[in-house]
Amino acid sequence: MNPLTRINPAALAPPRGFSHAVTATGGRLVFLAGQTALDGEGKVVGATLPEQFETALGNLLTALRAAGGAPSALARVTVYATDVADYRAHARELGRIWRSLAGREYPAMAVVGTVRLWDEQALVELDGIAVLD
Repeated sequence: MNPLTRINPAALAPPRGFSHAVTATGGRLVFLAGQTALDGEGKVVGATLPEQFETALGNLLTALRAAGGAPSALARVTVYATDVADYRAHARELGRIWRSLAGREYPAMAVVGTVRLWDEQALVELDGIAVLD
């Protein structure tokens, strides 16, 4: 049984690629550290935002699976982008990447613009909170 319920009130604009609210009942919390497009050797890979987003999301999901969870367990994800306009310009492609890796059960999400990330070459970072059965 999934301990998460996604809530999208009709009074709010229809969500696209996120849920307005997510409730959790019982379960175990997993706090996922920020993940960028680092490969196994610690080097940033990918020259474009979509390439880096795919790797960063893959890294986040790898950490989640190692903790015993699946993408549907994500309750909250924060995306930090060094160029929010570029993120918006690639929104459809990023949505396709999300759906191919994580499915269609969206967590509550936010995109936050930032001047730079820990790794100077990184264009995007994702962190999250998951709830496991």
